[in-house]
Amino acid sequence: MRLAFGRFFGAALALLVMLPGWALAAAIHIGNGAEPESLDIHRSSGVSEANIQRDLFEGLVTLGPDASLLPGVAESWTVSDDGLIYTFALRPDARWSNDDPVTAHDFVYALRRGLAPATAADYAFILYPIKNAEAITRGEIDDMNELGVRAIDDLTLEITLKAPTPYFLDMLTHQMAFPLHQASVEAHGDQWTKPGNMVSNGAYLLEDWLPQDRIKLGKNPAFHAADEVQIETVYYYPTEDVGQELKRYRAGELDITYDVPADQVAWLIDNLNDEFENFPYLGTYYYALNTTAAPFDGSPALRQALSLAIDRELLTDKITRAGEVPAYAFVPPGVMNYTHQTRDVAALSKEEREAQAKALYEEAGYSPDNPLAIEILYNTSDNHKKIAIAIAAMWKQVLGVEATLRNEEWKVYLGSRDEKNFEVARASWIGDYNDANTFLELFLSDAGPMNTTGFADPEFDELVRAAAFQADIGERAAMLAQAENVLLEAAALIPIYHYTTQHMVKPYVGGWMNNVKDVHPTRFLWIDEES
Repeated sequence: MRLAFGRFFGAALALLVMLPGWALAAAIHIGNGAEPESLDIHRSSGVSEANIQRDLFEGLVTLGPDASLLPGVAESWTVSDDGLIYTFALRPDARWSNDDPVTAHDFVYALRRGLAPATAADYAFILYPIKNAEAITRGEIDDMNELGVRAIDDLTLEITLKAPTPYFLDMLTHQMAFPLHQASVEAHGDQWTKPGNMVSNGAYLLEDWLPQDRIKLGKNPAFHAADEVQIETVYYYPTEDVGQELKRYRAGELDITYDVPADQVAWLIDNLNDEFENFPYLGTYYYALNTTAAPFDGSPALRQALSLAIDRELLTDKITRAGEVPAYAFVPPGVMNYTHQTRDVAALSKEEREAQAKALYEEAGYSPDNPLAIEILYNTSDNHKKIAIAIAAMWKQVLGVEATLRNEEWKVYLGSRDEKNFEVARASWIGDYNDANTFLELFLSDAGPMNTTGFADPEFDELVRAAAFQADIGERAAMLAQAENVLLEAAALIPIYHYTTQHMVKPYVGGWMNNVKDVHPTRFLWIDEES
């Protein structure tokens, strides 16, 4: 969601790569949301960072163009009968961008770094299925040799889990499970992610980074499948203003957009429908309520009142307008081995929900004569702003709430959110793998900054943790569903809608495949010069 780069050069290059017969190496220009907080795989948490890291690095397992699981650095693997031990055979032709071999030791080093208390990785929890990972991150075990990860030899990696984990292979596609080149990371310290310092093992390497302008990647000749990579150069642009991003796309400066303006969706469908890509997404847009401080700590009635006063159907019909599904639960529909949870309030009429909202608002001690005054925090985006304005108006109309808006740039917003420096914050969660656990583990009482609401409930914790050890898929799903309903009953968060993705994609971009994870690794794309 940011701007940048020279308009004339970008447009000229986009036109050149379209012309048949040109020998110019193909380049692609991609809008990419917020300026990355970091390209360090252990110090980032956003979608825009993951898009770039997916081009720069390859894990044991990787994602195909349709988000299916493919062998990555591991060419094969076996699983023990009890589902606890995974043994990966690494491909001998895997190379770092400096031509060093990628070995099992690189994965051991990276996983230990990601879990080390000193790293303080927000995403460390995603690795907790690994034996002793959680205890190491908490400082309860000091010896890293106790982590269930070992290199049997240079090309054989063994990972032992604490319990059978059905989503484990999918989880390995997350950046927290990528390898690192130990020598370059230790030589450059915090500067290892700078161009010229970074050694990566993916289809691309980092060539240039102009903050708030562009990130340039070049094809990695050492990549084991380099011969199959057709695009030579990738430009990622921070694009905070989605309206401006669409203008740049229509001017030929961008080949793919990160998003589209909500108020332009109808026009795009009518006029550029063959370039408008819209697809269900494994994610939920929600408002986080800070349950650690006034006015929401100890006041579920107030939290429930605010949730009930939001007309989600109106928001998705009139504001977002791209097929989003009004959300009354947090885990989105379509998650594997899970039944989407439906809440009784979803079946109520708007008038019935508003009546309940008013009663709960009064129960919490508020009224039109004694209105609640709160602030809504959101990161810079026209779409987020429009939603915040609409919700503030609904709260005012139904309950008399006086809501003000606070807009912050992405990195500042992340700091405010993580430090709980907010009352209500716009938030979203995109599943890291196709399983309900990726949505629910966020709200464990010890999940750290990733638990945006500060929600803490012993029953919820017990259910989510017990589900991790439940081998029966049906029983596990039932435990996770029970946990989700504890979370929803507490109303620590307000689900707004389940996502669809919206991109503009030029007709000459080949290889694009819509998928619920919205992942589109550049190594699988190409520029059709005949279009």
